[in-house]
Amino acid sequence: MNIYSPDWALWRSFAAVIEEGSLSGAARVLGLSQPTLGRHIEALEETLQTSLFERHLKGLSPRDVALRIYEQVEAAKLALTEAELMAEGTTTALSGSVRITASTVMSHYVMPRLIRQLRDDFPAIQIEIVPTDSPENLLLRESDIAIRMFRPTQLELVTKKIAETPISATAHEDYLARAGTPATAADLFSHDLIGFDRSDLLISGARQLGFELKRTDFDLRTDSQTLGFELIKAGLGVGFAQNILIDETPGLVPILPDIRIPPLEIWLTTHRELFTSARIRAIYDRLAELLRIRFAVKG
Repeated sequence: MNIYSPDWALWRSFAAVIEEGSLSGAARVLGLSQPTLGRHIEALEETLQTSLFERHLKGLSPRDVALRIYEQVEAAKLALTEAELMAEGTTTALSGSVRITASTVMSHYVMPRLIRQLRDDFPAIQIEIVPTDSPENLLLRESDIAIRMFRPTQLELVTKKIAETPISATAHEDYLARAGTPATAADLFSHDLIGFDRSDLLISGARQLGFELKRTDFDLRTDSQTLGFELIKAGLGVGFAQNILIDETPGLVPILPDIRIPPLEIWLTTHRELFTSARIRAIYDRLAELLRIRFAVKG
């Protein structure tokens, strides 16, 4: 065995190749060139004096030993991230950057107004926004603060329920003028429905309310929640949206008030270590206040 331990950069490249499944994917994630990644893997194998990957025309395949080693590297990554979080928690300056992740609907239709207020209140703090409907991992520092539409369960997180946002069936007045207004849930089947493609969120929600929907019942399907809302705004059919957005969008009309759709919960979350960082705590507390005000008005 080589008496020198591999540089952490080699381990990071190794982990990225395992996680992404290719040199090209790892290079894209790390912002390095593919030849550099290849050299890192070769240097790691030379230092460890063992072959970690099978080489073939389509790329690299990890050997069993590489997968076993990866488990330890992954644990080390988490430990280093925890150390960074602990160090971050000691900062007192109201400057630097704060990374916030939220759903695409929240990011596009709610957050801009709130971010303007945050920038006015804390001009020295840079705000990074990550619109995504996939949960970001706060434990791996993919975001500092997350706005979730469900209650996070990880023990390492600080989280508080901010508000609830009611949901209603809705359509644009132009569509209703053409197709008529459905009076009951059963009437929806004779209308153009806008829903998800691969997600079963609406289907399972309808089932809980006592009626069955199938994927084929949706005449327009997309897994982009913002596009779905834009399709509703364009008068292309009946869909579902937050009441706060319906009320603030000219032409949208809430329909079927007898359908009692459970409201979405809004949770604000950060890592417990980051909660002691002055800038993150300041943004967290002010964002909680702004969200409560925003959803209390129309919620």
